[in-house]
Amino acid sequence: MPRPPSSPAFWRSPLRGPWFTSVLGVVLLVGITVLFVTGLLSYAAYNPDLSAVNDKTPDKGILGFYLFPWPTRPVWLYRLTQGVHVTLGIMLIPVLLAKLWSVVPKLFALPPARSLAHALERLSLLLLVGGALFEFTTGVLNIQLDYVFPGSFYTLHFYGAWVFIAAFVTHAVLRVPTALRNLSLIGRPGPRTDRASASQGASPGASSDASPDAGEPERPEDGLVSPDPLPPTVSRRGALGFVGGGSVLLAATTAGRSFDGPLRETALLTPHGGAEPGSGPGGFQINKTAAARGISATETSEEAWRLVVSGKGRTVRLSRAELSELPLHSSALPIACVEGWSTSDQWWRGVRLRDLAGLVGYEVEAAPAVLVESLQRHGAFRVAALRDNQVRDPRSLLALSVNGAELSPDHGYPARIIVPAAPGVLNTKWVARMTFGEL
Repeated sequence: MPRPPSSPAFWRSPLRGPWFTSVLGVVLLVGITVLFVTGLLSYAAYNPDLSAVNDKTPDKGILGFYLFPWPTRPVWLYRLTQGVHVTLGIMLIPVLLAKLWSVVPKLFALPPARSLAHALERLSLLLLVGGALFEFTTGVLNIQLDYVFPGSFYTLHFYGAWVFIAAFVTHAVLRVPTALRNLSLIGRPGPRTDRASASQGASPGASSDASPDAGEPERPEDGLVSPDPLPPTVSRRGALGFVGGGSVLLAATTAGRSFDGPLRETALLTPHGGAEPGSGPGGFQINKTAAARGISATETSEEAWRLVVSGKGRTVRLSRAELSELPLHSSALPIACVEGWSTSDQWWRGVRLRDLAGLVGYEVEAAPAVLVESLQRHGAFRVAALRDNQVRDPRSLLALSVNGAELSPDHGYPARIIVPAAPGVLNTKWVARMTFGEL
């Protein structure tokens, strides 16, 4: 008679056991904590409490308790935090899948709840598994520039992260003591099933690292060890090596997107942007092309385009030639995006944002926040807001050229924003209007 999934004997892999699950759990405990912290930092970098324009997570309430003005120093801050967030998230996928596989028998265990504590653990496990799959899936799709879920990625990923982390913390509080106890037993010889022992040609109770049970005092009543295991073909340490190797491989084929030059070519599993940047002064990452955002050469021509700067009841209109006659400054700044890609420092030249605020009557050193509008007609962050500390930073520019050459259409001609340490989408391209003042 076939065994049902609720029967421990249905699951016959000799690899499953408390020690194997605990090792994976500890790795996820550390990794997911880093993911959550860097995710919150990414959310803070978007200035969500500055303006409803930037905030894609309405009614966040107390979930925005930690928000703070995102700094402009060091200039590579967002490049680091988001690069770690995305690369680590990809690396943890094999670990997450192995962890879920290792505890599958417990998902079918009967009765569903043996006590209040057990019921709480099962509920947290349901939210944990569902939340993890949702967060990793939406994250990977966004990285691949192929986000297919209805609704804003920012909103869904933000709320999904809080649901997931609540379940994660609950589960960790309940299981970490047991996991640490299981890990502390490494190296102590423990009983093995007669079947597993016989398959190795050894007597019951013998210990060998070739066995998946070597050095682990585990029993079928643990809920993970099969009472009727198949003959082992690999040790648990070998299985962990396989999982770790998968993580290293994913890192090697992903991390390069955070760099320029030859390392970028190693990012085989991630997109390099919306267009091939080619070589020369503009030979760096492009995600949004002018054509994809409906930007025509006619509206960006010298004759048609004017930058509108307003604030304090005043409005100034400037052609590109007039902007070029203002004091120009240079800044070496990278671009980094939520998808995890980034560029090395590029040399930008243009007008300081705080000087533009001065044109409409603001003291340069007291320049306020600004609302920036793009010529693009669709897509996220067509309008974006920058904080006063970002406007006042002398390295924040309305750039007219990069690396000694005029901006190309795909890099934002006739003018674009470039701000140190800001997410790429706040570095608005094809700027049409800037409104200074309270937002």
